[in-house]
Amino acid sequence: MITCFIRYEIDPFKVSAFEEYARNWGQAIPRCGADLIGYYAPHEGSATTAYGVYNIRNLAEYESYRERLRNDPIGRANYEFAKREQFIRREDRVFLRLASTPHAELIKP
Repeated sequence: MITCFIRYEIDPFKVSAFEEYARNWGQAIPRCGADLIGYYAPHEGSATTAYGVYNIRNLAEYESYRERLRNDPIGRANYEFAKREQFIRREDRVFLRLASTPHAELIKP
């Protein structure tokens, strides 16, 4: 299992548009095969940094997932929405794998 972290630089005056974008992915991403952890919009501190985080089995599955997302009606509409509204200034994607054990296993009775 790998986790995709997407870091967005967004227009600080269009946070509500990013939140709509995030809600749309909340429907499309799970339907297309990824385990969505969540989308995070600015709250305190930086007004331009947002994140999207989801798990997927491996990079081969990621490629298939992306194809399904491009063909999904909500996914396709969401890509067009972002393009039209231009609230995303930059998007960086990194794939990481969990290297630690769950916190519950670290605590001994």
